[in-house]
Amino acid sequence: MDGNCSKFADGGDGREMAAKRQRTVDPGSSFYGTSPGSNYMYNPTPYGYVSQPPPPPPFPVVRLRGLPFDCTETDVAEFFHGLDIVDVLFVHKGGKFTGEGFCVLGYPLQVDFALQRNRQNMGRRYVEVFRSKRQEYYKAIANEVSDARAEHTGVLRLRGLPFSASKDDIMEFFKDFGLPEDSINIIMNSEGRPSGEAYVEFASAEDSKAAMVKDRMTLGSRYIELFPSSHSEMEEAISRGR
Repeated sequence: MDGNCSKFADGGDGREMAAKRQRTVDPGSSFYGTSPGSNYMYNPTPYGYVSQPPPPPPFPVVRLRGLPFDCTETDVAEFFHGLDIVDVLFVHKGGKFTGEGFCVLGYPLQVDFALQRNRQNMGRRYVEVFRSKRQEYYKAIANEVSDARAEHTGVLRLRGLPFSASKDDIMEFFKDFGLPEDSINIIMNSEGRPSGEAYVEFASAEDSKAAMVKDRMTLGSRYIELFPSSHSEMEEAISRGR
């Protein structure tokens, strides 16, 4: 993995995913320019016709299918090496990763380059790349928010951890809950490297629900996403990384 991907993964260039996702869903602005037609002048012609503003550029998003189940944002950035990655959204169902995702690119023209990566390998799996639409991406975000409201069992899944994060760092992140070290499980990928995910066991479902106030707060230079999980999902993730 080259330096640029590592830099992207740790947020070293200041491009935080959460802020960018907010810009993409803000209806009053566009992340790759001002709103189409916002400063457009309507000039009547001598014949009484009115000039029309140009159509808005297509939203630069692609859908991915067949992603490895230990896939990280860094893996997607490396897969699309050379393209500007604005956001990566992994799709979950029932708290489990489906192997699908969305990738928002910097410019509409980059979609064609992204499609050239169709059926190329990421690890041992080939990944399919499809054209997508703004509405599909927005719907996926809404579903992720809905999925995150799942029933609490006392286990939370953490996503977006710095790869250098230790159990002590996570204990400090949740310092108000007095977590013991053995309640934290940092997930490794199939190559034995940190995946950016971890599972934390709280003393009760009430504690894990209260800990959701830390969702999207920062640990180091990364914002951390929290999702209700279960002991069975945690055990499955741990066994995948062995």
